[in-house]
Order: sequence, then C-alpha cells, then structure tokens
Amino acid sequence: MVGRMAGNVHELRPKAGDSEKITINLGYVDLGHIDLMVQEGFYSNRTDFIRTAIRNQLERHADAVKRSVAHKRLDLGLRHYSREDLEAVRAAGQTLHIHVLGLASIAHDVTPELARATIGSIVVLGALRASPALKAALADRIR
Repeated sequence: MVGRMAGNVHELRPKAGDSEKITINLGYVDLGHIDLMVQEGFYSNRTDFIRTAIRNQLERHADAVKRSVAHKRLDLGLRHYSREDLEAVRAAGQTLHIHVLGLASIAHDVTPELARATIGSIVVLGALRASPALKAALADRIR
C-alpha cells in the first residue's frame, strides 16, 4: 500500500531554502472570507488558501508566461554561479549576463572583483542570493 501511495505524495510546504516569505495587506472582509473558507474546511489555513490562489493564477496565465520567458531569454528555475564558472568566463574573455526567473545564486567564495570583471548585468525575477559585498559591488548592474 505504501508503494502505491508514494506517487500521490505532494509537498505541502516548500523547504525553507526553496521559498521566500512575503507580506501582503488584505482588507478585513477579504480576510474574513478566507477565515470562513478555512473554518468550513476548504483550506487547512490562510497560507494554504493564498498559495492555492497564487498557483491558480500562475496556471491561468501559464501560456503567456511561457511566451514571455522565451522572448526575454530567461533561465527558468534555480541557477547557481560558482567561482569556477566565473573564472572560466574571465579566462574566455567573455562577459556574463544573468537573466533568471526563479532563484539565482552566486557562491560565497566569489570576490567582488571577480564578479565585477565577469558579470555585465543581472536581471532576476524571483530572488538573488549573494553576499552583501557582492550585491554592493554589482549594484549598478542589477535590474
């Protein structure tokens, strides 16, 4: 029975490293409606309702988003840039333009000097993880 059910398991809560906390302001009536739906058992809690609403809107506009991602030439998902990646870019005499929809991360052992020498621009729709020193060094290149 466990083997057959394993395919039906869905992650209810993303792992801490796979998400970012946001704050939204709702009117009291909207909040009351959400609480009523939770109380009636439609959702397990407010967060479950909000995540479901967001997923439904993303699904509703999925085709338009796919076209936009392709048009803007965005890397989709998680993209990590290591010191070795940037050293290879520098050795090739190239400049890296980071365009990510999701999470872009730059390794902690990348120096501000190496980053400035190799990264021409950064456009991230989602989140950028980099040390404060790297973000400061690249501030004029982050859009």
